[in-house]
Amino acid sequence: MPRHSFTLRFAVGLIVGTAATVSAQQQRPMDFLDVQLLRTAGSLAVSPDGQWVLYALTVPDWKEARSTTDIWLVSATRGVTSERQLTFTKDKSEGSPAWSADGKFFVFASNRDAPSSAASNRDTTSSAARQNQLYVMRPDGGESQKITDAKDGVAQFEFTRDGKWLVYSAGKAEDRQLWMLPAAGIDGATPVQLTKHATPLGTWSVSDDGRTVFFVAPDSVDKDDRERKEKKFTATLRNQPMPPNSLWSIDIASKQEKRLTNDATFSVSAFSLSKDGRWAGVRAIHNDRYARNITEESDAGDLWLVNLTSGAIERLTNNVDIGESNLSFAPDGKTMAFSAENDFKYFRDSRVFIRGIEDRGGTWREIGDGFDGDVTVGWWSDDSRTIYFNDGVRATNQLLSIDVASGKVTQVTHEKATISMSRDDRSKRLLITYADPKTPTSHYTVATLADAGDRSKWTRLTNPNPQVASLALGEAEEITWKSKDGKMVGGVLLKPVGYKAGQRYPLIVAIHGGPAGADVLGFNGGYGSQIYAGDGYAVLMPNYRGSTNYGEQHRLDIVGDYFKKGYEDIMSGVDYLIAQGIVDGTKMGALGWSAGGHWSNWILVSTDRFKSISTGAGTMNWISMFAQSDVQRNRQEYLGGKLPYEDFEPYWKQSPIRYIKNAKTPTMIHVVDGDPRVPRPQSEELHMALKKLGVPTEFFVYPGNTHGIPDPRNRLLKSVAEKAWMDKWILGKGDFRWRDVLKTLEDRAVLTSTSNP
Repeated sequence: MPRHSFTLRFAVGLIVGTAATVSAQQQRPMDFLDVQLLRTAGSLAVSPDGQWVLYALTVPDWKEARSTTDIWLVSATRGVTSERQLTFTKDKSEGSPAWSADGKFFVFASNRDAPSSAASNRDTTSSAARQNQLYVMRPDGGESQKITDAKDGVAQFEFTRDGKWLVYSAGKAEDRQLWMLPAAGIDGATPVQLTKHATPLGTWSVSDDGRTVFFVAPDSVDKDDRERKEKKFTATLRNQPMPPNSLWSIDIASKQEKRLTNDATFSVSAFSLSKDGRWAGVRAIHNDRYARNITEESDAGDLWLVNLTSGAIERLTNNVDIGESNLSFAPDGKTMAFSAENDFKYFRDSRVFIRGIEDRGGTWREIGDGFDGDVTVGWWSDDSRTIYFNDGVRATNQLLSIDVASGKVTQVTHEKATISMSRDDRSKRLLITYADPKTPTSHYTVATLADAGDRSKWTRLTNPNPQVASLALGEAEEITWKSKDGKMVGGVLLKPVGYKAGQRYPLIVAIHGGPAGADVLGFNGGYGSQIYAGDGYAVLMPNYRGSTNYGEQHRLDIVGDYFKKGYEDIMSGVDYLIAQGIVDGTKMGALGWSAGGHWSNWILVSTDRFKSISTGAGTMNWISMFAQSDVQRNRQEYLGGKLPYEDFEPYWKQSPIRYIKNAKTPTMIHVVDGDPRVPRPQSEELHMALKKLGVPTEFFVYPGNTHGIPDPRNRLLKSVAEKAWMDKWILGKGDFRWRDVLKTLEDRAVLTSTSNP
């Protein structure tokens, strides 16, 4: 097939099957619509005996521009070959399955009885999903039974650990209260209202003994503010004053409420409970709306310990501008821990802090200093001697452990992939989320921690995208190279499909956002890199200075001079690939979003070596963006530590717009209209400058109020237009046409029926 990369390659139907049944001759290159059609498995729930796993599978319906979700069941020991679909609703969704304590039935949320307008939303906690109700079903099949008919729908729900009750919250967010149903005879029971609190409930959780529900609620409600919104006075007040939230408890048997915190200067944002029922850890943020705004991007707060027997409260931390994690209680009931920046200093890597629960006023012991990365609290071993957590290691994500006594960190897994592990609290099974360059995200399980590091012991639970076996994919690998200052830098190289050693290929440099993030050996990273690989491009995904996964100093090396070292890392990586004989240095393009857009803009004003640039949500002027954006504190740190109003020069010196007259490269610009993080005016500044300077440019503005493009249609549009821009200026062929996007609706009109295994 001749390459016309400004168009999408289409198949009449999607070839579906396992990798073993698809020959190389049947494979075709991946296209951007394949990306939008990827299915997602989630909401895994392990049965109490650890033998079965329920999960929710979300399937895009491209023709109708929506997604629907159904519930599946799979054996934890036999794996994906045993999976069975339990719900079948054509245009509605089921999700968030939860097992009863005896494992004889499960409850799930669904909008199957709601009007069609709510059908595609599977988030049971969002305002758009207010019409979700709860249903009960047996895992061996049969019809489900509706068990709630709550006005404005059900939000959160969970079974009490003793198996007696199903507790759920219902109603609009501004009216939300708790209700409960007896687990015995649940399909015929009448719901009982548990709370009649004076204000709406927020976060809540049931105690381990099943006797008490703890919840967060505001101290008051501004009725005038609520009424003015109802009467369409919809103006938004920045830093609007809010009543503080307090922690409460309610006894399920007596329905007696008890207030546990009462400090108007701080507002409870989260809490955790000890298994023995004696303690609650509270995370609270300052209630002064302007004091809180000092660190609004991290919502920095402090920790308190509440003695649930005596009511005594101990303040555990008092840090000005860092945010601690929630308090975590060890199973032995003696130790507690949280994670926060090293030495409680802003911008450092995270460490774990340990202290005895009853050691009132005692000193926190910091552990994990020997590990050059973020140490956090995932879950404890049953003997309370080890904490397990996930973190990035170079171009991978792995499971690690930390010995509580010595503070030594050990890497548990060593996969050339991106993995994340969690442990089911009841069955003790590990649940593993896994992806590699040729495997879209899927899930595995393993019975014991002793086998976590041995992939041969894992059982695969989900394979939501078997159709990927019909796609020709490029080979990805982690590479390293020496930067200009001698520092070794890493990243991911994706080679073209059918790569031949000695042949030089056009290059796309795909620059990740953050900048505190990293490209890893996952599936189709780099903004759709496999589509470029299928069309003959090599793709470099550099983990430049400022990235995570390569140590704290690597991440902090851009502080005070944001672009210099990161830019040198990127360009050194390009030169390395040219020297290796892989890349044609006369045919190169660069693209990125967010921080990747920042660096794309810096590349634009720093070199003319690239033939094409596509920049998404990138900064041009750090001075103006400081106030426009919804985050300030981290940018202040990156740009030298001072506020711009104290010294404008560091901000101006590091602003691409200052050097815009150097720009020569044709540049495509993308931004979401209401982006709060890198607002649209930054892209407007770039577009106007390029127009006035005569540099070829195109400017795409997408509807929405998020930092990323919110809807699939426009995500596809961005990808198609972006690649057309690259092909035009790098390869000298084609151009973007609306017809190429419209063909996605014409050539795959039957996708709904052909894309489901």
